[in-house]
Amino acid sequence: MTDIYSIMTMAPVIPVLVIDDLDTAIPIAEALVAGGLPCLEVTLRTPCALDAIEAMKTVPGAIVGAGTVLSTKDLEAVMRAGVEFVVSPGLTENLGRAAREAGVPFLPGIATSADIMTGLDLGLSHFKFFPAEANGGLPALKAIAAPFGMAKFCPTGGITLESAPKWLAHPQVLCVGGSWVAPKGADAETIRMLAAEAAAITPS
Repeated sequence: MTDIYSIMTMAPVIPVLVIDDLDTAIPIAEALVAGGLPCLEVTLRTPCALDAIEAMKTVPGAIVGAGTVLSTKDLEAVMRAGVEFVVSPGLTENLGRAAREAGVPFLPGIATSADIMTGLDLGLSHFKFFPAEANGGLPALKAIAAPFGMAKFCPTGGITLESAPKWLAHPQVLCVGGSWVAPKGADAETIRMLAAEAAAITPS
């Protein structure tokens, strides 16, 4: 299984996906992979999310993870679906321990120094800063991350194609999460083009 560092450094953006219609899962995954974004975070926000994960895993080159994992019960369900990484909006000791025991690459959400310290105590060093813009944006992450040079981040929440380069310029930011690459109702070619734009982002 790929480690979380490798997942976070495969492309500058991890698409954050809400799949409402199972029939769109494979075309969306194919378009994102073709555009250069292989790591796909399917959020557990819809009834078909687990089925979408299983479907997307059949797409060559796709590395499919689950987002919005809130509990050990969610973790068990996504592990049965065969996810290759797990993302949560926050961090609890129960979920952190369970993810470590499962051996799955885990990217828990953090918003404070205390969250990071909890993660470090659990043996974690890679975190999702969430919700990034609502929590004060890049200045807030710079301040929070400063005492924790060993920690690496994937800011998610409110980030756009235009703002991503500034986030990626921070030395502790390995990638960003973004939903703009697969907007609701977009066709496969539009998603492929948006993914290609995102895959070409460079820090600035």
